[in-house]
Amino acid sequence: MFLNFSSETLLTLSSLGFSSMYVYPAFVFGTLIYLIIVFCNLLVLTTIAASKKLHKPMFILLLNLPISDILGATAFFPHLVFSIVTQNRLISSDACLTQAFLIHFYGTGNMLILSAMAYDRYMAICSPLKYNAIMNSNNLIKIICLIWFLNFALMFTLFMLLARFKFCRSNLADLYCNNPSLLKLVCNDISLNNYYGLFTIFLVMGAPLILIMYTYAQILFTCVMTNNTDGRRKAIQTCGTHLAVFLVLQVNTTFTLISHRFDSASPFLRRALGVSILIFPPFLDPLIYGLRTRELKQCMIMFLKRSLGFTK
Repeated sequence: MFLNFSSETLLTLSSLGFSSMYVYPAFVFGTLIYLIIVFCNLLVLTTIAASKKLHKPMFILLLNLPISDILGATAFFPHLVFSIVTQNRLISSDACLTQAFLIHFYGTGNMLILSAMAYDRYMAICSPLKYNAIMNSNNLIKIICLIWFLNFALMFTLFMLLARFKFCRSNLADLYCNNPSLLKLVCNDISLNNYYGLFTIFLVMGAPLILIMYTYAQILFTCVMTNNTDGRRKAIQTCGTHLAVFLVLQVNTTFTLISHRFDSASPFLRRALGVSILIFPPFLDPLIYGLRTRELKQCMIMFLKRSLGFTK
């Protein structure tokens, strides 16, 4: 018997496995993590927007990262903490589809934004004389628009292909809604969805990986060849931070998506890595970029002092 794909259809997410004694501590912890994520990312966002000193290509590109992180965290945490306190893992199909779209939109957006940031650092370090000409305001706007347009086009197509079907099952295999888990509820032929899904994985994961590996190899070579020790240290520090953030997202996302295609993959590991994608990047991105980027750190401190009335 098929389930109509409508808001009246209730789906069941995988159990959190909490005993009753851990419900309220988990609720408080989840709420606190979400509030910290939103506050820290909004701090980075407003600092860059309010500080003319930071109106440079590197920080304008970085501005998009907290937007994407807040989007991903908001798609995941409110429903999670609600289901913890109510001990109810039901979700409507419309809400599930919306959550899945926003989570995939967040993940793809982060990959594309980090790729653009890597290209910016590559141009700044390897071709400094051409940097201002290439990373001018017009080109910067084009890059940002391309990031969001490509992200939306890929994810909209992915979920329009999914929305064609009716469900014949109601139990999701993961702790949150996502495209692979929703496809497992379908009894129709999903070959087209699988082919398009593989295409998006190779495009969204493969292209940024190739770009970042190439640009950082060039940056490393340039840093080794330069005689400016201080400049070399700053460049390696900045790029090392970018690379660490990118690889955490890349490895965890790739395993989470690919593991759905193999029955032998550990469901526990898949769920743990899947949740880590929605916790660690949004939580760590503002801390890493805020604390390790000296210029942004100084502006954040000044912004907080002005906001709290310590300076005029």
